[in-house]
Amino acid sequence: MAARGSIFMMSSWPTRRIKKKSRRKPCLKNRVAPETEDAVVRMAIEYPVYGQVRASNELKKNGALISGGGVRSIWQRHDLESFKKRLKVLEEKAAKEGIVYTEEQIIALERRRREREEIETEQQGYLVAQDTYYVGYLRGQGRIYQQTSLDTYSSVAFAKLYTVKVPDLLNDQALPFFEELGISILRILTDRGTEYCGVPEKHPYEIFFQYHEIEHTKTRVRRPQSTWICESFHKTILN
Repeated sequence: MAARGSIFMMSSWPTRRIKKKSRRKPCLKNRVAPETEDAVVRMAIEYPVYGQVRASNELKKNGALISGGGVRSIWQRHDLESFKKRLKVLEEKAAKEGIVYTEEQIIALERRRREREEIETEQQGYLVAQDTYYVGYLRGQGRIYQQTSLDTYSSVAFAKLYTVKVPDLLNDQALPFFEELGISILRILTDRGTEYCGVPEKHPYEIFFQYHEIEHTKTRVRRPQSTWICESFHKTILN
């Protein structure tokens, strides 16, 4: 029995499909010379940080004429289309052949290591992420903010509402909670908002970290998704 509001449509057309002749030219798997393809793959491993446009430009300097789109097509065929995939192939090649990393490769590997460290966690208190969430406007009170602290290992979270951006949640709730369990907070991850960052000798939050010997890690510039774990928690509360 059909559900109320559902609409069923039936077609009187025959189910057999009629094949039409196509005038389109067949799409060839490889449209470049083998030596050009080898050069593109080799550059992806030697310079993993290069994007397709940069790689295309560098290859043209060496006499290999290929567009950025052509570079990407070759990368896709060899599973090299992303920065992470190119680094993975590089590490596998180094482990297998025992190659010595170049300066460009070391920079690329260090860059990925920093990205991993932002959310990498090993135990309770090892990394606590903190963020400010704008809740809305309340008549008679003004803007309402929520401060969130979340242990990235256990997913234990603390939240508190404010009318100003004063991040005392860590000292008010999170730190006493972990101290009662005999757990030390080693590192805090925040964005670069003014409530968290400032002159180390004057900013209250920075002074607080120095007093409790907590390492303060900041997300990279224009990279708010680095605190995705707090954003996910905010979405859960909102829902």
